[in-house]
Amino acid sequence: MWVHSLFPRFGETDVLGHINNTVLPVWFEEARTPIFRLFTPDLNPQHWKLIIAKIDVEYLGELFYGQEVEVRTVIQKLGNSSMTILHEAWQSGRLASRGHCVMVHFDHELKRSTTIPAEIRSVLNQHLITEDTENPVV
Repeated sequence: MWVHSLFPRFGETDVLGHINNTVLPVWFEEARTPIFRLFTPDLNPQHWKLIIAKIDVEYLGELFYGQEVEVRTVIQKLGNSSMTILHEAWQSGRLASRGHCVMVHFDHELKRSTTIPAEIRSVLNQHLITEDTENPVV
């Protein structure tokens, strides 16, 4: 599991007094940085090797300004050229949001998916959960 801690910014708070729902996909993207570095160590967009095929976010509770948020990230499914990443946002010991992202290893010149290299797959497997895992990210 990768863990990314952050403090919500005041500007991420909406008129209802909690973190705006548009912020979670951005936080989840930030929490994927260790995965991005596996594929593109220098994070140079000119050498980027991933694309997003799908994202979803489930809102389970409110998040608030002034309190640390912990985003926990695991690999839920690992295919030949794609992976499903599971994120959970926790605040004050409470699960507030969950989201998935399907990412594809992609060759931008050839415009097609490519097999995830064995050395990267090995690292991703260390963060892979199984269906029978109880509380997969906790």
